[in-house]
Amino acid sequence: MKNSNDTFKKIISHAKEYGFIFQSSEIYDGLSAVYDYGHNGVELKNNLKKYWWASMVQMEDNIVGLDSSILMHPKTWKASGHIDAFNDPLIDNKDSKLRYRADVLIEDYILKIESKINKEIKKAEKKYGLEFDEKEFLNTNSRVIDYQKKIDEIKLKMKKYFQLDDLVSIKKLIDELEIKDPVSGSSNWTDIKQFNLMFSTSIGASSDSASEIFLRPETAQGIFVNFLNVQKSARKKIPFGIAQIGKAFRNEIVARQFIFRMREFEQMEMQFFVKPGKQKHWYEKWKEKRMKWHLSLGISKENYRFHNHEKLAHYADSACDIEFNFPFGFKELEGIHSRTDFDLKLHEEFSGKKLRYYDNEINESYVPYVVETSIGLDRMFLAILSSSYNEEELENNTSRVVLKIPPFLAPYKLAVLPLVKKDGLSKFAKKLFSALKLKYNVTYDEKDAIGRRYRRQDSIGTPICITVDHETLIDGSVTVRNRDTMLQNRVKIEDLNDNIDPLVNMSAFL
Repeated sequence: MKNSNDTFKKIISHAKEYGFIFQSSEIYDGLSAVYDYGHNGVELKNNLKKYWWASMVQMEDNIVGLDSSILMHPKTWKASGHIDAFNDPLIDNKDSKLRYRADVLIEDYILKIESKINKEIKKAEKKYGLEFDEKEFLNTNSRVIDYQKKIDEIKLKMKKYFQLDDLVSIKKLIDELEIKDPVSGSSNWTDIKQFNLMFSTSIGASSDSASEIFLRPETAQGIFVNFLNVQKSARKKIPFGIAQIGKAFRNEIVARQFIFRMREFEQMEMQFFVKPGKQKHWYEKWKEKRMKWHLSLGISKENYRFHNHEKLAHYADSACDIEFNFPFGFKELEGIHSRTDFDLKLHEEFSGKKLRYYDNEINESYVPYVVETSIGLDRMFLAILSSSYNEEELENNTSRVVLKIPPFLAPYKLAVLPLVKKDGLSKFAKKLFSALKLKYNVTYDEKDAIGRRYRRQDSIGTPICITVDHETLIDGSVTVRNRDTMLQNRVKIEDLNDNIDPLVNMSAFL
């Protein structure tokens, strides 16, 4: 995928034009970093939810679901550390007037050095061919050794300064590395400040009796406080997981890049409870399983990579991201964290209630450790939209824009199109449309020439178009057109399901 601002702008424009995403409150000039999903967008979003839920809950024997409330007791966020520690270290560039996370600026600088190492490797591969030994090259090439030494020094300083919450030293590191603003190109930085990201509101019958509460900044805590409720009512033995899809809210200061970073967003999370000492095993296992899930969508594996955290969250002993190659570069798509027993122990302490699991096999109770998988639904939506957007030049000197969305995720699976409105074709097509929509999400279109209608369906990602023509009235066959290949076949109406199901049925991909 090309890292192109022009391509990204086209994707954003396309998303609005074809009813995927609108700016929230647009008639009032919009609300920054808040978006609405249109008629096609909500279908794609719901299909992503269904696929994740089917994979995570329906197909897993030891994972159950939950839907916890957005509003929770304020002590929840004190116990979880969000009130004291849910901050971003932010730095402003005085010339561009843009704000950045300090840790991301440093990590991006490290990635640039790593890309230089990769270039050296590729040059050596080309030069030495089959005789190339990458391990020996990394250990002996002086330029690569210097690059790696610099990376290690930066990581060591970064880890130390963030652990000490030493914002002055972090700023000095940015200055020493001469890190420049990617927009203005200047190094004219302000001091770094911490910003808490939680939205607060009040609850109560009157302003005198109202109490401050928070909109949840993550869905995980709703799972933790319900750990024993779910474990006992579902009669689950460790290891087991609790999955949830829900809204979360963060007062993002650095909110940009369309729906990549929003103030109101949706998460698909699973907390997997394990016996202490087993967390490393399950952490690696869930890394493997989650990458396999992403690759099942048919997107090239070159668009994904793992990125280990240099700065660990206060609750984690291991953490990594699955990053995706968005039009603006590789960025976090899903987080996989070994959260230890931090959350449950703190909720025990603050609530005074035991949150322990009695293990019959060892006749002992303990606070379970947790491995988390957390994926941003909106980011996943953007990944699908970005990877599926194609501009194609055709043989007849025309072009088309097509969304090659995985067929089982597409907003509409089929489009029924009468060749023309007259001669009884519309009546027949509407009857077929009514029959097919009992099983599939189908759209119907009879406006404009058939070629323009094909292009319209390509633009929203409909994988199959079914055209009813004059021959249909004679022999009961229809033209079935494939979105990606544009090939057309004649199929008997009674054979349609057998032809369509293997392509669009979600169960075939689970």
